[in-house]
Amino acid sequence: MTTPARRVALITGAMGGLGSALVRAFAAEGWSVAAGWHHTAPDTLPKAAFATPLDVTRADAATAAVDAVLRRWGRLDVLVNNAGISRDELLVRTSSNDWDSVLAVNLKGAFHCCRAVLPAMVQQKEGHILNIVSFGGRVGRAGQTAYAASKAALAGLTRSLAREVGPSGIRVNAVSPGFLRTPMVGHLPPEQLRAHAAENVLGRLGDPDEAARCICQIAGFRDTSGQLFQLDSRIAP
Repeated sequence: MTTPARRVALITGAMGGLGSALVRAFAAEGWSVAAGWHHTAPDTLPKAAFATPLDVTRADAATAAVDAVLRRWGRLDVLVNNAGISRDELLVRTSSNDWDSVLAVNLKGAFHCCRAVLPAMVQQKEGHILNIVSFGGRVGRAGQTAYAASKAALAGLTRSLAREVGPSGIRVNAVSPGFLRTPMVGHLPPEQLRAHAAENVLGRLGDPDEAARCICQIAGFRDTSGQLFQLDSRIAP
């Protein structure tokens, strides 16, 4: 076991655009960071970070990743449930496999990871779980029934879990980072990106590094739980 630089965070889906930005932001603020990855391990990481394999759809993998963090640093202060996928399609064209895949990662994956970190956080009498949700989960989008359902359910999980674990000193919050300029949206045609930008009152898409820095600051909030933070400039009806 090594002494952590300060606090310790586990970030799921750390290879994505927001995930990699989160690893950088937490490390830059002096956190020790466990970067959970699936499919492909990261090539480079900040000095204060290490990579741990984590398929969030498997309960045993979530437990193994948390155990690796505790063996390395002896504590775990923050879990960021960032892993997520989308299989956009009209409901009548959505296969059962695609529906199950989206909910397995976005919702059940968060359940697995929350359940894995709670024993250590309860023992510490403190901790913070941050669930990455979506504006689409609040307002719904045609062609995103599986994704919207998973993110809306994750927001509900956030509120219920906050009530359950608040007496143990553990905070649970949700963050909706917005439609971000990441490599994942690079394949979209320019007119579609302009349409997404126009939904924001500021008329632009979000920056993943700025979103990550904001999430890092929220992670340090000690008196806030059961809340949803929206980081872009869209206004829900």
